[in-house]
Amino acid sequence: MIIMADQQLALQAVSDAQCILEEYLEPRPHNNERILDRLVDILARPELLVAVERLKRGSQADW
Repeated sequence: MIIMADQQLALQAVSDAQCILEEYLEPRPHNNERILDRLVDILARPELLVAVERLKRGSQADW
């Protein structure tokens, strides 16, 4: 089912982003540019953007 696949993609992206943020919060030196690049890589995935748009359209239908 497309909705479930979209939800799984979104949940995986959030989970991946949370892991990167947890690394950032560790008390050690960081390459902030690299961290931002990694977040963008995750959150700007074309398949994720499409999935989020479908989920948003689906949730608006419930209003």
